Amino acid sequence: MSNNENTLKDTDPKVAEGAKQSADCGKEKAGMGGTCGAVRDASAIKEWMDVIASCGKKVGVVDHIEGATIKLTKNDSPDGKHHFIPTGWVDHVDTHVHLKKNSQETEQGWKSDAATCGA
Repeated sequence: MSNNENTLKDTDPKVAEGAKQSADCGKEKAGMGGTCGAVRDASAIKEWMDVIASCGKKVGVVDHIEGATIKLTKNDSPDGKHHFIPTGWVDHVDTHVHLKKNSQETEQGWKSDAATCGA
């Protein structure tokens, strides 16, 4: 085992995680991906955040959270109506809500009310 491997093996897990986050931030700032400052759950979702599909297309704006669903504003909707998507579709949240689904999957799967969303 090389010295570098020993050093990495013996590194405190918190230090290693900090180094990983720092690398992710560097990648993001360099346009190479990464999720700098992102969280993986829906608790960080706030009103008026853009909702971005996995393909990079904006699919809506958060109106508010309703149970386990995200209600999208009707002003940013292609048909002028509110749409609901399950919070389970969220990949991560930073300054935007990023989905696991692409725009086509999102628009095909969204519902017109929270009760049927994710059912």
